[in-house]
Amino acid sequence: MTNFIEVHNATKTFRMQYHRSLKMMAIAKLKGNRTHDVFNAVEDVSFTVEQGESIGLMGLNGSGKSTLLKMVSGVMRPDSGTVLTRGRIAGLIATGAGFDPQLSGWDNLWLQAAILGMSEAETRRKLDAIVDFADLGTFLDTPVTYYSSGMKARLGFAVAIHVDSDIFIADEALAVGDRPFKRKCKRKMDEIKNSGTTIFYVSHAPGAVRSLCTRVLVLDKGRLAFDGGVDEGIHFLKYDDTEDNVVGDKEDDGLGADV
Repeated sequence: MTNFIEVHNATKTFRMQYHRSLKMMAIAKLKGNRTHDVFNAVEDVSFTVEQGESIGLMGLNGSGKSTLLKMVSGVMRPDSGTVLTRGRIAGLIATGAGFDPQLSGWDNLWLQAAILGMSEAETRRKLDAIVDFADLGTFLDTPVTYYSSGMKARLGFAVAIHVDSDIFIADEALAVGDRPFKRKCKRKMDEIKNSGTTIFYVSHAPGAVRSLCTRVLVLDKGRLAFDGGVDEGIHFLKYDDTEDNVVGDKEDDGLGADV
């Protein structure tokens, strides 16, 4: 099989600034205090993903999941190492990402489609399907600044899910959706999976990962701590405890919220 994602020794470093003004920094230096620090959000991570695989990326909050996903999507570049992808990438990294809050839902629909690489002709051809999937009615005429997080998720996911892509990515994008919307998304995600599209999905919900994914990667403090089967990965994180299953499996209908 062909590799659609190849990550080799990828590291992404961020700087934490302790003081906001030059005056505060100068005072801190005079006192011998640190003015900043650096940390690796992702550190020396390597893995490959074959065409058609459905990968669940898991880990505790702050483990580097979203940073890694942004490098895979091309939003960020690693400071060292390489992240290589093959084909067209679509998906939703964060609810409302890329929206202009002053524009209407209609305008943002076209904006998102363009950002995701859809031509005007392609967008027009799929416009009815996108609008039907989002199911926002007259709110499409309203500026997005007045949208709830759930409405933004509906619009963003409706556009992304209709892009003809080779790799589909999502970072807890459906966590704020209501139950009927999650069920509709679940059916559409199953269609994408069955079509042979490679899926890269970040989630804390065991039910979502079990339902959608065929393999799990677990990050721990920026490092790849586990790469293997879905049940084994969930057990590695201790997310198969009774309390986690109540949140992840019974409430989320398979594509659930961040816990």
